[in-house]
Amino acid sequence: MDRPQLADFLRKRREALQPEDVGLTRGPRRRTSGLRREEVAALSDMSVDYYSRLEQQRGPQPSEQMLAAIARGMRLTLAERDHLFRLAGHRAPERTVRTDHVSPGLMRVLDRLADTPAQVMTALGETLAQTPPARVLFGDETRFEGAMRSIGYRWFLHPPTRDVYPAEDHARHSRAFTADIRAVFAQHGPRSRAGALVAELLERSTEFAELWEQHELRDHHVLDKRLQHPETGVIEAQCQILVDPDQGQTLLVITAQPGTESYDKLRLLSVIGTQRMETDARTG
Repeated sequence: MDRPQLADFLRKRREALQPEDVGLTRGPRRRTSGLRREEVAALSDMSVDYYSRLEQQRGPQPSEQMLAAIARGMRLTLAERDHLFRLAGHRAPERTVRTDHVSPGLMRVLDRLADTPAQVMTALGETLAQTPPARVLFGDETRFEGAMRSIGYRWFLHPPTRDVYPAEDHARHSRAFTADIRAVFAQHGPRSRAGALVAELLERSTEFAELWEQHELRDHHVLDKRLQHPETGVIEAQCQILVDPDQGQTLLVITAQPGTESYDKLRLLSVIGTQRMETDARTG
């Protein structure tokens, strides 16, 4: 681990980023260019103290998970991400078609959607990045590890996952998640991560096993969905999907018809999300 070079690299990248690059407002009191340490920490989902110690050449060796979070938070390119890993004493992640690294271009699109529930996901339904309103609506889905990262896995084995959807819609979503998992399984085979996920779901979930036997497929995603939140009730929403074929990722955007009650409810979630983000930035 090269502490001096790691600290210098992080500092230079932070100073090169502008608030507008990551979806933040500049504000009248900002005297210097670049981002503040607390802003980078908030973007990377870590404490200000932890990030500050990296720039000060102190603290333990950061884990690969923490480095991946910093790479996303600082909008690093793949080359910059690999360099970050090497400076921290880790091997750079293998570059495959399916990767957890979100490209800077897709992150810039996500930044422009800061007032909208939106998130970047892998083909297996693993959430890599979320806007503040998405975190209010779905919870922090980036915190999960292992098989729990997959929304399909959590749907069948972690009951609280279903709380965001009305109970009468659960059967339809169960079929949809099963079909999505089948599509990835068919593409990558039984020895892939999808194969391991299917094997565990077949063993532990009777509902999934019954649906899996039906071989149901779908050639399109349902655009109209009903979502619910304790502070808003049911929201009639539309889901738009932007596909990044190079990364094997999708950008999911939740919207509602302007002028409707659901539109106002989504705006409320945006306000709540902004308040939480500002609080996190202040407290680390």
